[in-house]
Amino acid sequence: MFDEIMEKFEGSPSQQAVIRLLLERGFSVNDEGRVVSGGIEIPNTGIAREIDVDRRVVDSTTDVILEDSELRRIFQNISQVPSLMDLAPVLDLTVLSIAVSDPEQKGVVATVTGTLADSDISIRQTISEDPEFTDEPRLYIVTDEDLPGKAITKLRNLEFVRKIEIQ
Repeated sequence: MFDEIMEKFEGSPSQQAVIRLLLERGFSVNDEGRVVSGGIEIPNTGIAREIDVDRRVVDSTTDVILEDSELRRIFQNISQVPSLMDLAPVLDLTVLSIAVSDPEQKGVVATVTGTLADSDISIRQTISEDPEFTDEPRLYIVTDEDLPGKAITKLRNLEFVRKIEIQ
């Protein structure tokens, strides 16, 4: 789906940058063509500054979104999911980051969470990056506690695990 969205902006790398930001941040576009997070409007100048484009690029991108029924449906229904990852150091949480050899392999999340459950680890949050939106998607698990060595070894020995990082 990501590739199909980006193809609609194929002739404009600047508009593609706007689309990428909207998707990464979970920003929507309302009926007036304003970028919003929930009911809060995000000024186009702020978006433009963030990705180093002219404000008019943001305006033209939202115009295209509203004119295309498929894009309109996507960008009027996208929402942001709050993440505990940035708060982990403040809240004394552990973040486990797992890179896998094949991000489209079935059962990755179930196997990892099952392995942690077998080790009696409680999970606060699981975030799985979409392989269509990022080049090297990761699975992030936020827990209340440090991971014991045995659990890390079990995870590392899973055939699909390429890399593990603990923060």
